Parts: sequence; C-alpha cells; structure tokens
Amino acid sequence: MRANKKCRSAVMSALFVIGLLSLSSLLAAQTANSSPACPHAGPPKWSLQVDRVNPGDVDLASSFQLAIYENLLTEMDKTKCFKQVLRSGDRNASAVPDLLILKTAVQKYSAGNETERAVTTVAGATKLNVRSQLCAPDGRVVLELVVEGDVHFFGSNLRATHNLARNIAKKIKQSNLLPPSPPAAGAE
Repeated sequence: MRANKKCRSAVMSALFVIGLLSLSSLLAAQTANSSPACPHAGPPKWSLQVDRVNPGDVDLASSFQLAIYENLLTEMDKTKCFKQVLRSGDRNASAVPDLLILKTAVQKYSAGNETERAVTTVAGATKLNVRSQLCAPDGRVVLELVVEGDVHFFGSNLRATHNLARNIAKKIKQSNLLPPSPPAAGAE
C-alpha cells in the first residue's frame, strides 16, 4: 500500500514537471514567433483621426455605418501603429502634429440573412466593400485601399462590420507608411 502511494506520488510529480517544461517551451516558441505590434521601425510616427463612414450611393442602415465606425476605432487602436487614434470632430485634432485622416466610403453592400446562413452555407452572406483612404490634413492621399468584409456562416449581420474593420487594420499594418516629413525650416 505504501509503495503504491509512493509510486503514485512520483508519477504525479513527474507529470507536473513535464507539464511545466512543455508550458515553458510553448511560451518560448510563442515569444520567438511573435512579431512587433507594427512592422514600422521604432515608435509610431503618425496619429490617426477616423472620419465617419460615408455611405455613398448605397442604402446602408445607420446602425451599419455606426458599427463600421466604432469597429474601425477599435481595430486601428489595436494595431499600435499610431501614436493616438482620434474620433471624427475631436477638437484636439487640429493641434496634433503628423495627423492622418482615415476616410471610408461604402461602395457595395449586400444585405444578408442570418436565418439562411444558419440553415445553409451557400446563401445569406452579408458583404461590404469599401474604399478607405489615409489622407494628410492637406487632402493628399497617403494610402488607398479597397477592402471587403463579410460574414458567410454563423453570426449576426453586423459581424461583417467587425470583419471589415479588422481587414482594413490588417492592410494598413502591412503597408509601408512613410514617416511624416520633417517640419519646414522656420515653421513653428
């Protein structure tokens, strides 16, 4: 009986040590594979103001416009590519140096059907297609993207707005944004 308890205790101790070793190697592998928050060298150089979404000629519910806008704010902040992310109409934006403005216009929208999506995997998809531009305060376009967001399987129709914002953030993060140009001599 005592030998059985000692054996069980030794096995449990061995399993505990193996678990710790595998956990530490897993954490080391994740650390080695993790990439920097933003591929641009050094700290973020730009600040970003997210403008309200322009529905264009598309009949888009205001809830979708608002959801895209709020998801863009969240996803842009998650990229860690910007010093700060400001809302449209922020009074402090005019005093922020090196500011980019994210303008998003909806080009296409296909309203989906959650019930159809739940029943079949080939019908009911919600799709959004937008043109996003990063612009300097003078209106110069720094980066232009055409991005899609959709939900094909499970999830609410508004899930497409989250997927869209995540795709825009991913493309901006992968882009090669040039650093802001230095201020002109004597301009202060």
